[in-house]
Amino acid sequence: MTPPETEQHAPALLGADTWRDLAAYGPYYAASPPLPTTRSLILAAFLFFLTLITCLLAGTHFAAAYAHNQAASLDAFLQTFTLAYRHPATLLTGLPFAVTLLAILLAHELGHYFACRYHHIRSSYPMFIPAPTLIGTFGAFILIRSPIRSARALFDVGASGPIVGFLLAIPAMAYGVLHAKVVPSLASDGSADLVFGVPGVMRLIAAVIQPNAHAADLVLHPVGRAAWVGLFATALNLLPVGQLDGGHILRSVSPRLHRMVSLVLPLILVPMGIFLWRGWLIWAALLFGVRYFRAAPIYDPTPLDPNRRFGALLALLVFLLCFMANPL
Repeated sequence: MTPPETEQHAPALLGADTWRDLAAYGPYYAASPPLPTTRSLILAAFLFFLTLITCLLAGTHFAAAYAHNQAASLDAFLQTFTLAYRHPATLLTGLPFAVTLLAILLAHELGHYFACRYHHIRSSYPMFIPAPTLIGTFGAFILIRSPIRSARALFDVGASGPIVGFLLAIPAMAYGVLHAKVVPSLASDGSADLVFGVPGVMRLIAAVIQPNAHAADLVLHPVGRAAWVGLFATALNLLPVGQLDGGHILRSVSPRLHRMVSLVLPLILVPMGIFLWRGWLIWAALLFGVRYFRAAPIYDPTPLDPNRRFGALLALLVFLLCFMANPL
C-alpha cells in the first residue's frame, strides 16, 4: 500500500538529521504493520463476549420498559439480574438493543482501526469494556502502539470512528423513533427514576417521523435506545480535548487552538456538572488528568487538504447533533 504523497516527502520537511528522519518515517516506507497478535485477538473476543452479556441484561430491561410503556427504572434494572438468573431465555429479548449497540461501537472502532492500517500505524483490535450498568458497557477503544506522524493521519484516525458510528446510528434511531410509543406524562409525572435527554438529531428525526409528538415523550424501541447510547458515546468522544477523537481532529486543524481548548473546556464542564449532569464532574477530572499525558510530536505538519477540512466541519456538525448538556 502506497502512503499519501505528503507523507512520502515528509523527511524533507524535517531537514535536520537524516538518520532521525528515517527512524521517524520508516513505517511509511515499509509494508503495512503486522496484525495484532493472536493473544490480543483472544482478549478482544473475550471482552466482546462479556460486553454482549452485560448489554443483553441492559437490553432486557429496556425491552420490558418498552413493552409496559414505562421509562427506565433502576429498581427494574436490578430486578433484571434476578429474572435472568431464574429464566435465562428472557435475555433473548435484549438482543435488539445489544446487537444494535455493539454494531455501532464496533463500527466506530473499526473506523479507527482501518485508518491506522491505511497510515501504517500499529494498533490493537477493538477492545470492549463490559459494565453491569443501565447501558451495559463503558464503550470500546483501540490501543495505538506507534506514533501518528502527520497531521493528515491524525485527522483520519480521529474522524473516521465517530463519523462511521454516527452513520450507522442514524437508521437505528429512525427505526427506534418510528416504533416509539408516545407517553405524554413520561418526563413530567416524577415517577421515572431516569429521564433520558434528547439529542438534536433525535429531535430532527422525530419531527419528520412523529411530527405530532414531543420528542421527550417518546418511549424509544430498544433499537432506538441503543442508537441513543451510541450517539451519546459519539458526543463524548468528539469533545475537542486531549487525545479524544475530537482532540485529534482539532489538533490536526490547529495545534494552538487544541492547547487552548484542552485547558478551557474542563473548566466549563465543572459548572455544567454542578447544575446539569453530575457526570460532567467526572469528565472534567478525567480531562484535567489527560492534559498531563505527553502527546507524540507531529513530524509532518502539512495542512489538511480541502476534503479533510470539510470532514472537520462534518465532525463538528456530528458533535452538535449528538451533544446533550443534560443527558440524564
